[in-house]
Amino acid sequence: MGHIHRTATTTAPVGTGFAYVDDYRNVPDWMFGVTRFEPVGAQSQGLGSEFDVTMKIGPSALHSRVRITSWEQDRLIVLDSVGGITSSSTWRFSPTPAGGSELAVDFDYTLPGGLIGRALAKVVEPVVGTAIAQTESTLRRKVEERARSAES
Repeated sequence: MGHIHRTATTTAPVGTGFAYVDDYRNVPDWMFGVTRFEPVGAQSQGLGSEFDVTMKIGPSALHSRVRITSWEQDRLIVLDSVGGITSSSTWRFSPTPAGGSELAVDFDYTLPGGLIGRALAKVVEPVVGTAIAQTESTLRRKVEERARSAES
């Protein structure tokens, strides 16, 4: 099992960052490798909503279905896989004393066993840390852009 933890601080208020991450339509714009993030059914936000995800890493396209298993407005979003690659991501939002926000993400994943798992590990594991760092950087930039445009 792989685990990655990242923390980023932004000048944008917690509500701005949370709203941006919580809107499924934004995910392909900031999450590295995600080419599809579509709701399954009518619910597209909050506890219990599910999404079909396609992530392209190197030559491989990985497919998964994720469900929001914990959701607290302006504080927490937890996504757990319910099909495809086994993964879990926890996104925590907290205010900073300067009026900005801190975003902490924990990402856990398990690749399948056997030959397929070993082949995927050779492709996936070397880029996961870089992908999370790029995701964090892009997300911070997008949230700060949104906060600036809201102030205008």
